[in-house]
Amino acid sequence: MSAARARGEGPSAAYWTGFVVVVGALALSPLVLPEFWQRFATEILIWGLLAMSSDILIGYTGMVSFGHSAFFGLGMYGAAAALLMLRPPNLWLALAAGLVAAAVVAVFVAYFSTRLRDIYFSITTLVFSQIFYVIIFTWTEVTGGENGLTFRQPPLALPGLFSIPFTRNGLHWFVLAVVTVSYLLLRRVTQSPFGMVLQSIRENEPRTRAIGYHVERYKIVAVMLSGLFAGLAGALYAVQNKFAAPDFVLFLVSGETVIFNVMGGMGTLVGPVAGAAFFLLMKEVFSRVFYEYYLIPVGIIFTLMVIFLPQGLLGFLRRRLNQ
Repeated sequence: MSAARARGEGPSAAYWTGFVVVVGALALSPLVLPEFWQRFATEILIWGLLAMSSDILIGYTGMVSFGHSAFFGLGMYGAAAALLMLRPPNLWLALAAGLVAAAVVAVFVAYFSTRLRDIYFSITTLVFSQIFYVIIFTWTEVTGGENGLTFRQPPLALPGLFSIPFTRNGLHWFVLAVVTVSYLLLRRVTQSPFGMVLQSIRENEPRTRAIGYHVERYKIVAVMLSGLFAGLAGALYAVQNKFAAPDFVLFLVSGETVIFNVMGGMGTLVGPVAGAAFFLLMKEVFSRVFYEYYLIPVGIIFTLMVIFLPQGLLGFLRRRLNQ
């Protein structure tokens, strides 16, 4: 706990200034970036939201989850189902359906996986992720199987007020607004008494249990909260790309999410977003140079970062600024 928090002080003016500058730069980026990089920036925001959601478990609770691909994928399929079943397509109902689908899966996974600790928790979440992948891949009549589901992009609408088709700029600003609000909500959660208990579980679970906290209940809520925001990221990804595919339920998505956290800095919320941006930019740049061998330099850089920057990019920047 920082000294500023102990005195009841809020974030510094420098923090909010930096926050406004970053959000402002992201808001202006569609006006200056080419079409491809504009779309790429929107995807980074969505993957950053997924990384933030997993940071609730990895960085704040000390629980490494390999099941976030299930939450992300079910958010996609929930949104896709709503957009295919409802006429006319409704953006808000699609997002709500994605959240409900992810929340139901998160409750199920949380109930069983939180009974275990450490590597056993991680393996259990991985198993659940693969179970849902197999179900989605083989239930062709409902999910479309390996071909997935495609649909039209819903307009941005408020009943009785307006209905505007998404432009590239408009979609980027909408995603930015959702991700910004999600960050502020998650930041408030991590700084609340509930968030302090999660960090206590991370630091010393037996002692947290000894002073009277029902650790399992806090873990269940943490998994549910994390899964909810992962589902929101999946629903946004579905709306942007107008499809849902089983590849996004595969455990490899969960593995990349863990990499985002490690690269950016766990337990910071902002760090995983930076890690997602850095990792995705590396993949894009190296794939243009090394083609099918692009994962080799990506893996080398990741290994070097784990060795020499164990606190991630954000931790490195903090250390440099404090020198």
